[in-house]
Amino acid sequence: MSYRDYVIAAYAVFAVFLLWDFLVPRLQIRAALRAVRRRLARQASPPTPTELHR
Repeated sequence: MSYRDYVIAAYAVFAVFLLWDFLVPRLQIRAALRAVRRRLARQASPPTPTELHR
């Protein structure tokens, strides 16, 4: 009996999880930075007038 298929599958799963652990934090940081930039842009823009002016 050969364990070659089992070892190949185990390494494949390990590689997938390593890739997942590498990519997910970067995507979360990118999304958080984008949200902060949008919030700062909203705060920096002049407020829309609520009353009509002549």
